[in-house]
Amino acid sequence: MLKRTAKLLPLILALLAVLPQLVWAAGGGASELVVVADTRVVKNVVLHYFADVYNMNLMLNAVWAVVLTALYGSFLGFFMDFLISRTGLDLTKRSIVEH
Repeated sequence: MLKRTAKLLPLILALLAVLPQLVWAAGGGASELVVVADTRVVKNVVLHYFADVYNMNLMLNAVWAVVLTALYGSFLGFFMDFLISRTGLDLTKRSIVEH
């Protein structure tokens, strides 16, 4: 009994994975779906600017995302280097010991 169940388990799991595609209760897919940021409730000026940029110019939004990610990564790198140097660890003079 257990061996038969173990052989049928992959088939049952595959059927469960395909089952949502077999049920067409929702109808066809959305043809024109527009995703926008809701700026009606945003009170912060900076967040409102970025929401407007996202809504109006996706290329400028991508440029901002790249620039801010690079700045944030640089800040975290320098900050962690500062914290580690304050603890007394000197990572600039590393000697690799081969055994």
